[in-house]
Amino acid sequence: MRKIRDVLRLSAAGLSKRKIAASLGISATAAGDCLRRAGRAGVVWPLPEGITDEILEARLYPAATAIAAMSARRPRPDWAAIHRELRRPGVTLQLLWEEHRATCPDGYGYRCYGAARRLYPSSGNLNRGAPQCESQTI
Repeated sequence: MRKIRDVLRLSAAGLSKRKIAASLGISATAAGDCLRRAGRAGVVWPLPEGITDEILEARLYPAATAIAAMSARRPRPDWAAIHRELRRPGVTLQLLWEEHRATCPDGYGYRCYGAARRLYPSSGNLNRGAPQCESQTI
């Protein structure tokens, strides 16, 4: 849980970011980052009525909500076709992943691609959801 509300309140009371950090048990960098984000978003203390912690966090940290939306839009490979291709001689998972990334630049990273593929045994259920991987790099 972020302590955005408390950082803004203490800043409005005139405390430095180091004193804010010490009183809330967070780093001075985190306190300063929160204050910078609030300044860019135009958020000041006292907060308007009806501003929940979720709304406040979405205003100050929009990337976190954007990442969730991006992973929902990530194209899913055709796992049945991948299993068919892997049965052919000379076809590797690495080769299929490279083709996947060539056609879908926002697709799975290799680590998540391999993990997702292992969830789909060739004789099993191919309709299960893919894993949610945070890191999309090799």
